[in-house]
Amino acid sequence: MHCIHFLAPAIALVGLVIQCGTNAAIIPDSLGRRVVVEPRSAHTIQEFPSPGGSAPEPPRWSTRIRDSIVGQLFGRANRHGRRRENQRYLSETAKVVSQYVGDVVLRFTLKTPEEMKALAEASNILLLDVWSTTKTHADIRIAEADACPSLLPIAEGIPPLLDLLPASLQHSHVRLMRDLSQTARDTYPGASPGSRYHGQTPDGVQNLFFEDYQPLDVIQAWMNLLRSLFPSHVEIVSIGKSYEGRNIQAIHVGNQGADGGKKKTIIVTGAVHAREWISVSTVSYLAYSLITGYRRNNDRVLDTIVDEFDWYFIPTLNVDGYVYTWEGDRLWRKNRQPTTLAFCKGIDLDRAYNFHFDGSSQSQSNPCSDMFPGTSPFEATEAKAFSDWTYNMTREGAKIVGLLDFHSYSQQILYPYSYSCNNMPPDLENLEELGFGLAKAIRLVSGEHYEVTSACEGTGFTKYQGTTGGGSMMDFFYAEDRIPYSYQIKLRDTGSYGFLLPKDHIIPAGEESMNLLKYFGMFILDDGSPVQRHSDLKKNKK
Repeated sequence: MHCIHFLAPAIALVGLVIQCGTNAAIIPDSLGRRVVVEPRSAHTIQEFPSPGGSAPEPPRWSTRIRDSIVGQLFGRANRHGRRRENQRYLSETAKVVSQYVGDVVLRFTLKTPEEMKALAEASNILLLDVWSTTKTHADIRIAEADACPSLLPIAEGIPPLLDLLPASLQHSHVRLMRDLSQTARDTYPGASPGSRYHGQTPDGVQNLFFEDYQPLDVIQAWMNLLRSLFPSHVEIVSIGKSYEGRNIQAIHVGNQGADGGKKKTIIVTGAVHAREWISVSTVSYLAYSLITGYRRNNDRVLDTIVDEFDWYFIPTLNVDGYVYTWEGDRLWRKNRQPTTLAFCKGIDLDRAYNFHFDGSSQSQSNPCSDMFPGTSPFEATEAKAFSDWTYNMTREGAKIVGLLDFHSYSQQILYPYSYSCNNMPPDLENLEELGFGLAKAIRLVSGEHYEVTSACEGTGFTKYQGTTGGGSMMDFFYAEDRIPYSYQIKLRDTGSYGFLLPKDHIIPAGEESMNLLKYFGMFILDDGSPVQRHSDLKKNKK
């Protein structure tokens, strides 16, 4: 599925623009005219100024060239080549999604600990695909081997599961979506009408990049294009290789500090779980918004957080698994690393870290489980590469103050700890305060409600050993790497589509996440020195 050859001439043209003029030829107009940032007040983090004041200057010829290139690459809906590419996706993905014909996603309402335990045990025995669990319900995908749900009642199609459940759960479930196969197909480019938002991005470019979910090769070409267009504050870095040898790339957004020293660093990740495509688009949207909005939109908050932080955006941490969701299984979750069972590949990258690693026999003995953590910490290649990269950054003087790990779904803002609900983080009050602020920042943009809670309440079957988040990536970076503000953000929706969120949600999810990002940065700036305070806390024993 390599579809980026058409980018080469455009990138070459960008190179000519760079060579034939000064940096002003490809840098936003206001760069070099340093905006004086007003002193922050106690209310700074509550403010999200809209562009105001005098009308902006007309764009220079260089800016028009840049926007035209971006528009030509991703913004012409009637390009014949784009339509042909979409048709190719339609034909190639038909066989990928055909495996879901007859599958259903059921939401079970859970009222007692006994019901939760029974459903957890049944899911483990039958190797079911658990989509989401909360304190009140669980969403589970059921593969109906030979039954057609349009002809047979759900209960007749899935007796193995229901036979393992108590009587109180026999009828305590509802079906979440009508046609799982078609819903999966609609997430691929060209499979359904384009977004009603028409890919509108903050800089006004009609941008098809955000009108569809994008495969890895297009994402990486797009990242390189941004680097070419904005060399003053963008670079592409490799954090390591995946198991299958692919580059795991990050977009670094930032500029040299006034004193030439290291600035505080914030890391933003997506696609730890391969099937969560909205996380990839959201991380890409955040990077694009910072890059193209810097010094252009009279947005004081945006300019401040670019000036004050080094940002690293990793759209796809699980690159192998993400590619496989395009070519083999849209609902694949883990990486693609072999396990002790040849027919069960993959390690859960969110459970593979060396902090309260889940050593329960239930997890380690079941490589076919979607939550398989590996047999030892950092067995997963990508988890080891990510940890090594952050460790090397800190050795070189970086002060990593924040981690935002985007996932889907259920609209939650989760903070440590994931491994247990019995132990609370020592600076719980700070984590909760910022978490509720992030939820409010989203609500101000879209009206969407995001629950704020500890990750142990939002991961697995709460308090049931072997299903919660032992070896959590967030826990590890919070407790071991001393990143004081570490969160997992579970994006849209609350279950109507789950991991198969329609493309109409890409732009709205990006917009509300952008407000979250601004709040996150300004809160940390107003909070003084969270790094020092966090590092002084007594280290938790494993």
